Amino acid sequence: MTLLSKQGASIIATGSAVPELCINNHEISKVVETSDEWIVSRTGIKERRILNGINNSITDLATLAAIRALNKISMDPLEIDLIILATSSPNDLFGSASQIQANIGAYNAAAFDITAACSGFIVSLTTATQFIENGVYNNILVIGADALSKWTDWSDRSTCILFGDGAGAIILQSCLPDDKGILGFQLNTNGQKYNQLCLAYKDYYNTSNSLKITQGAFNKITMNGREVYKFAVSQVPESIEKCLYKLDIPIEEINWIILHQANKRILEAVANKLIINNNKFISNLDKYGNTSAASIPLVLDEAVGKQIIQRGQKIIISGFGAGLTWGTIAIQWKY
Repeated sequence: MTLLSKQGASIIATGSAVPELCINNHEISKVVETSDEWIVSRTGIKERRILNGINNSITDLATLAAIRALNKISMDPLEIDLIILATSSPNDLFGSASQIQANIGAYNAAAFDITAACSGFIVSLTTATQFIENGVYNNILVIGADALSKWTDWSDRSTCILFGDGAGAIILQSCLPDDKGILGFQLNTNGQKYNQLCLAYKDYYNTSNSLKITQGAFNKITMNGREVYKFAVSQVPESIEKCLYKLDIPIEEINWIILHQANKRILEAVANKLIINNNKFISNLDKYGNTSAASIPLVLDEAVGKQIIQRGQKIIISGFGAGLTWGTIAIQWKY
């Protein structure tokens, strides 16, 4: 494909979807030794949505979020050039983006998955922006979707209280450089601490035949909560400050900040480090828990739907999590 001159990229639509099954803290307390008061005081989470049933999958949620985004602007799915699915819990380990392409009828679109856990939406939106800015594509569907309940150890009180399932989508479109909505980004990784939050692969021997072949499976999610907290509180404010510094935007000009919805204490600590009013942080953690790659686009769609975010306002979105990975994107809202 012939590359065009450099162009800008803007978000023109949002959509989201969550499972019907809602599990509150009281129900969690029947499974592990905990209480609503204990969970809320330490995490800010009151309830979470969980995928349940044979015919419910993360691809179903991602498809619904995508359709809702398309419907908001009456866009024909055939206009989509690329679909990027940010997920760490695909239906198919080979990738689930192609299933979404077929489900919504976006037959002209290429499609692939990106795995970066709770930073997945930030990494995917950054990737999509490069395709548009370089003139390769004009319309890209970016979806963050995860069902970490499938990989949660429900006997582990430190993790089972945290995670919920959901999906959020945005449509990114090319525009004139002077009218761009994606202003800049900052991405980081520290692979030396990958084991602080992971869903690890494990080998086991298949003894059902004489070949004695080693085969694979995955463990449940494990997390060093203290280390993840320290990592997020130290690195996320720095990431935001670096991103804004490169763009020469003072933090006072930022209208809203949307962080990955991991823990209320992390959100409050980041606000304190940035010396910024908590009222500028948009959160729905209490309703959905930690939905991994879905958390930022889920908040974004709700905030747009409630008209909290207004045209022309500047927004920071910042994700962090397993890898360890973290990143920030600065946005000026254009629709």
